[in-house]
Amino acid sequence: MRAIIPVAGEGTRLRPHTYTLPKVLLNVAGKPMIGHILSELESHKVPKATIITGYMGKLIQDYVKNNFDLEVDFVPQKASLGLGHAIWVGRETYEENDPLMIILGDTIFDLNLTELMKSEYSVIGTKYVEDPRRFGVVETDENGFIINMVEKPEKFVSNSAIVGIYYIKNPKLLIECLNELIEKDIRTKLEYQLTDALFMMMKRGEKFKTFNVDGWYDCGKPETLLSTNEYMLSKFNQNIEIEGSVIIPPVYIDSTAIVENSVIGPNVTIANGAKVKDSIVRNSIISSNAMVSISTLHNSIIGNHSSVKGRFNTLNVGNSSEIEY
Repeated sequence: MRAIIPVAGEGTRLRPHTYTLPKVLLNVAGKPMIGHILSELESHKVPKATIITGYMGKLIQDYVKNNFDLEVDFVPQKASLGLGHAIWVGRETYEENDPLMIILGDTIFDLNLTELMKSEYSVIGTKYVEDPRRFGVVETDENGFIINMVEKPEKFVSNSAIVGIYYIKNPKLLIECLNELIEKDIRTKLEYQLTDALFMMMKRGEKFKTFNVDGWYDCGKPETLLSTNEYMLSKFNQNIEIEGSVIIPPVYIDSTAIVENSVIGPNVTIANGAKVKDSIVRNSIISSNAMVSISTLHNSIIGNHSSVKGRFNTLNVGNSSEIEY
């Protein structure tokens, strides 16, 4: 078993944070989002991974090597040509008979991977959504097998959205179909789509089922990053007490962080080396080595090594910034 994790995107919707940091290294509930994914792989004994890098890939590589013992291959995607292309560039790292788990790097999931890997068929993770136009979607027959896949449909197909977790039993056929997309320059919306390759596999006899993934959390925008942070914190069972401050759970406060004379929570992450003083903070992420003082913050993301001082409300502050009111 090998996991493939594409993380090459620039994360433009998370600027200004992603001007200086790849989005998968943004902190959610105490660790970078890719850290949550790799921790899940380790806990389910998935021994090998291929990480498809691009934008600031060296930072991702350094983080993974310094924090995880997985056998990891790093493969650069030199051009942003779609998810299918990302999986294709990593093809030499996986074996034709070794099942693959594909997990998008900007999502956090809460599901039993062991149950998923027991399937006798290839599996695509799906979730019911009200508006399927932003997603790839699938249709299934009465036996639960997928009969159609469409990437970001303009006309209604179904409400079963593909959420970025795939289990591929036949990597050899996947490689063949991806090769055909590239060689024949078959693109959808100007990109080589993984959905097109999977549909091609299905037409050649591969059977796909769906796997319901209610616990799927998007980290692609500031508001979804904060809502994912809230969910992840809800799983913590912590009783944190700090003299002189009020802590309203759930929160994550790193052991190296300093909190003085403040009200923290609920739904707050305070990362390593951060300092919060004389402030009220709720539903926010205070990133590594950031400083917040004399402030009232909610629904805010404060980047690494940033300093905020003053009576603010909602802020989205990138790394190494200084704001004083």
